[in-house]
Amino acid sequence: MILILVKQIFQMFLLAGIGFLLFRSGKISLEGSRTIGNILIWVSLPAVIINGFLIERTPEHVSGMIWSAAGALLILLLSVLVSHLVFRKDAIAAFAGAFSNPGFFGIPLVVASMGQQAVFYAAAYVAFLNIGQWTYGVSRLTGQPIHQGFEPRKLIRAPFVIAILTGLLLFAFRIQLPELAKNILNTVAGLNTPLAMFTVGIYLAQTDLLKMLRRKSLYWIAAVRLLVIPAISILLLMLLPSSMREMKTVLLIAAACPVGSNVAVYAQLHGKDYPYAVETVVISTVFSILTLPFIIWLSGLIL
Repeated sequence: MILILVKQIFQMFLLAGIGFLLFRSGKISLEGSRTIGNILIWVSLPAVIINGFLIERTPEHVSGMIWSAAGALLILLLSVLVSHLVFRKDAIAAFAGAFSNPGFFGIPLVVASMGQQAVFYAAAYVAFLNIGQWTYGVSRLTGQPIHQGFEPRKLIRAPFVIAILTGLLLFAFRIQLPELAKNILNTVAGLNTPLAMFTVGIYLAQTDLLKMLRRKSLYWIAAVRLLVIPAISILLLMLLPSSMREMKTVLLIAAACPVGSNVAVYAQLHGKDYPYAVETVVISTVFSILTLPFIIWLSGLIL
């Protein structure tokens, strides 16, 4: 499994390199990168999530869904707490440290190493993470109370929520999709990895690399996001029985992913330090090529 992960991460970085070259050569503009982001958020990631629910409804799967939701919520709450305590005076760092990139980075790794059906266990993590970003994340960036500006109606209309609710409906009522619909879902879901990594490459192309490498706070953020929080997650997952190994591995991959790109999106939206937010994404993504395989290898010895 480690070799599969390393190979997949290497391929993802090659895709990021393509995005970098396309942006630097002027073949993709900033407006074009926003269009790619919309395709990711509204089409490809929802397709991946719905695909993950197209499995047989069994007592084991129902139990796994409940346990994965509980595990995801606990890991994310501790991630927020740790990041908040370490980065009290740096709102962007607190946001970046708390929230990983399971949708665009973690799910492709899960699919490559464990198959499409394993995405089922990542759905709750994606849901809770986005809720956390919209509440705690925005609160840290703006300095406003968590409840202020949070609108449940907007959350219900969010594409990832619609996808999860659709998937749950299909799963709960054992609804079988026509073969054509399955083929379309598979095709669209296949866009998730290349488009997501093109976006990372575009972020990298907008970064002053020398300035980024001299910024010490970025290394602390990367250490918390890629090492400290995954280590705590391993300790939590040790409490679950070994029979849940697949579910535990999915949750760990989600927890060990680099900084989620939404930190840059929200920083830009609320008039904060957008270049700094982009740098947290880039530097953690670069280091994750080493840390993610190490964390999964370590978990194999412990879990």
